[in-house]
Amino acid sequence: MAVSWQLSGSYFENCNCDVVCPCLLSTNAQLTSKPTRGVCDVGLVFHIDKGKYGEVPLDGLNVAMVAHAPGPMADGNWTAAAYIDEKADDKQMEALGAIFTGAAGGPMAVLAPMIGTNLGAKKVPIDYRVDGKKRSAEIAGIMRMAVEPLPTMREDGQMWAATGHPVNPDWLGLAMGAEGSTFSDHGMSWDNSRRNGHYAPINWSGQQ
Repeated sequence: MAVSWQLSGSYFENCNCDVVCPCLLSTNAQLTSKPTRGVCDVGLVFHIDKGKYGEVPLDGLNVAMVAHAPGPMADGNWTAAAYIDEKADDKQMEALGAIFTGAAGGPMAVLAPMIGTNLGAKKVPIDYRVDGKKRSAEIAGIMRMAVEPLPTMREDGQMWAATGHPVNPDWLGLAMGAEGSTFSDHGMSWDNSRRNGHYAPINWSGQQ
């Protein structure tokens, strides 16, 4: 029997490209431009305000994903890993796994075929915070990441684009990584301080 699901909340990401990432904003088709540093090292963190997978509640849970792409994102062969909130029980773990691997449809199904090496998921404490327009997250000993909006003359203090990004096709805040935005695990290590960042509200649904 098909399982319907939906979730809403927020997300942010921080990669090693110079601001602004050409994978989304360039004269080439999206995801086909070469990262500004040749490869892409990116972390994405999601917070679910409200969500349900069938009858399984997902409210208040966090998920983080990291990936290394050896060239243009569209060429695939990514190495990826996930981190699931330690507060999730077994049913919630299964639900989040289905959603964030793309198995349950939704936005992640667009990105899943690009992953060549899946390093699996770890269950960890994830501290996700929103402070005004700044987003931050920490996984002790593994990740400390934060983004803040790029400077703008707009009165609302935000610069954004409708890039078609799968996470939110119609609104993506343009940002940069705060100092100390680092990751180290699975033999991957990076410091994306003052590198490209994005943030957006999320409102997903799908069926498996």
